[in-house]
Amino acid sequence: MRHTLPLAPQFYVTAPQPCPYIDGRMERKLFTALQGEFAETLNDSLSKQGFRRSQNVLYRPSCADCTACLSARIDVSAFTPSRSQRRTLKRNAGMEREATSPWATEDQYSLFRKYLDARHAEGGMADMDIFEFAAMIEETPVRSRVVEYRQSAEAAPNRKRAPRNLAGVCLTDVLDDGLSMVYSFYDPDLVRQSLGTFMVLDHVEIAREAGLPYVYLGYWVPGSPKMGYKASFSGLEIYKNGEWQPIGDPESHSRDTHPLNVDPIAEQVAKINLPDTLPTDRRKG
Repeated sequence: MRHTLPLAPQFYVTAPQPCPYIDGRMERKLFTALQGEFAETLNDSLSKQGFRRSQNVLYRPSCADCTACLSARIDVSAFTPSRSQRRTLKRNAGMEREATSPWATEDQYSLFRKYLDARHAEGGMADMDIFEFAAMIEETPVRSRVVEYRQSAEAAPNRKRAPRNLAGVCLTDVLDDGLSMVYSFYDPDLVRQSLGTFMVLDHVEIAREAGLPYVYLGYWVPGSPKMGYKASFSGLEIYKNGEWQPIGDPESHSRDTHPLNVDPIAEQVAKINLPDTLPTDRRKG
């Protein structure tokens, strides 16, 4: 007789630390290790429940008195680029994409440092060295790709005889129902190119070509300037109250910061749906 044993990872909670999105708040994360033969299955399952991957860890915000962070994804079938986004696509028509295995390079790290110094000099990654960067890119137990963007020789004729500069990079996981943009960075000098938006638009196209229904964008925080751009994509869904739903009017999602609205950790873990992934064969004697 064939049975399946439920995958039962252990969940933990980080110590409180200052929230990077809402001043005066403290954040915690619920997390579990991502490893072993069934890492991809667990990643697929928990990504559908608002979790994100960082190297060999899956995490989800689990703050004591706030539920403002909402996981966001684009429904590819419902997406239509706005006029502004069509202009962004046109400006980047000469950008060439190359998807490779998750392997860190010096060019990537140089661009990463330039991006951090210009955009996130005070952020949690500001002191990341090349070895930590390599770990972020390469330590993945699931199907991941590094998607690089460079201007084509036609778009940059002065570079025909020289290596084309790296313009943008995205570390992307391939899930069973979509693409998860784990982390992206780009040349901050190319402001007019709107490369952050362009990479999201291009991932929508990659997902469409691959027949994948969603592009996962990470967390959207109502009212946060850092995360506001995500609400500009049509077809956006958010994971709220245990289910995915269209975002509707972004203004209708006020920051929920009442401590009585936050479930205890034990209840949060109990509500997580874990996949049955450990098949065993048992025969009667």
